[in-house]
Amino acid sequence: MVLTTTEIAFISLIFVWIGFVRTGLGFGGAVLGLPLLMLVKGSPIDWLPIIGIHLLFFSGIALANKLDTVDWKYFKKSLPWILPAKVVGVIGLISLPPTVMTIIVYSITFFYALTWVMNFKIASSEGWASRLLLILGGYISGTSLNGAPLLVAVYMQNIDIKKLRNTLFVLWFLLVMIKMSAFVIVDVYINWQFSLMLIPVAALGHFVGLKVHDRVIENDTIFKRWMGGALVLICIAGLTKVFT
Repeated sequence: MVLTTTEIAFISLIFVWIGFVRTGLGFGGAVLGLPLLMLVKGSPIDWLPIIGIHLLFFSGIALANKLDTVDWKYFKKSLPWILPAKVVGVIGLISLPPTVMTIIVYSITFFYALTWVMNFKIASSEGWASRLLLILGGYISGTSLNGAPLLVAVYMQNIDIKKLRNTLFVLWFLLVMIKMSAFVIVDVYINWQFSLMLIPVAALGHFVGLKVHDRVIENDTIFKRWMGGALVLICIAGLTKVFT
């Protein structure tokens, strides 16, 4: 994937945004960043390895000396529902044509964007509804890393808010390790140099997100409504680009 100077500049700004969202909300970096990256150039398989490397790096930093604030009991309880679906989703990502995966990513993001604009909360309590969301979240995470909103909906109902973000970081770390291992096994091209080059700009967003996390959470509805509206337009533009 050959990029122009202008494209690299836009991509750098997008990775600042991804880093900010990842730590500001505790999730959503891929949901809010991947559609923008594909609008500049490429398909999910081009960007997911780079996003994955960054997530491993920054979640590792965020978790340093904070593993005691992880709800390990519920984390282990949820894995039997998430992991099998995750593996199936990864197989789909690797085997399906890039155009199909691009359409899937934009469609999933468009759905999330509409729920945010309309302030529709994906909620879940214990039971089969909760397990179904874990399965769907695991599968979508396997195909695109966009399963976070579904998984967060379940985790929020079962984990103390003080332990939520760090527990989610542990979950993202595990799920991305599975995906990155699959990329290596099937010899998907991973642009390590470009990924490392983008770490400083993503770090800027990461540390700003850490500083304003509490304020973002307090204004969660307003933040998501504005971002949802922007994502609707981005997804329409992206799908138009695919079909023309």
